[in-house]
Amino acid sequence: MMVPWLHFTRGDNLYFASWHPTSPGAITGACIGLVLLALFERWLAATRGILEAHWRRRALAMTSHRMSTQYETISRYQSSEARERPPDVEPDIQDASEPTMQQSPSTSLARPTRNLRRIAPFIPAHDFPRGAIHASQALLGYLLMLAVMTFQGAYIISIIVGFGVGEIIFGRIRNAETH
Repeated sequence: MMVPWLHFTRGDNLYFASWHPTSPGAITGACIGLVLLALFERWLAATRGILEAHWRRRALAMTSHRMSTQYETISRYQSSEARERPPDVEPDIQDASEPTMQQSPSTSLARPTRNLRRIAPFIPAHDFPRGAIHASQALLGYLLMLAVMTFQGAYIISIIVGFGVGEIIFGRIRNAETH
């Protein structure tokens, strides 16, 4: 029977009925396993942060390349339109689907102005791995939560130590990449 309060007694099931640490060595092994599981979760969080920064840079490069291509197309279109139009005829109002043009006072070239994209575009090579990593993190979180729900004090302390050591090791890596 599970003890429904914080305790340090032996005999709680951990994940499976067959995993029933009763000896001090078995409990120590379970605690080491929980520390490693918590460390792995922190490593996965750091990896996700690094990948998020990489994916953000790649998406920005892809959208800026697309924007520069649109700018070149618009510039070519304007220059060909200016050659075909008599000088006394005003240009038509632009179509709403085209980017708005802004005349620079220092140059005669018009530059497109566009609202910056707030959400990165859907890129399957980024979004599917992001989903898989997030699902893995959720699975690890639930596994650790199940260990805490045994109310076994040694398990809880092991998980907290694993999270703390994992954050010491991997936290600065994740934070360096995301800023």
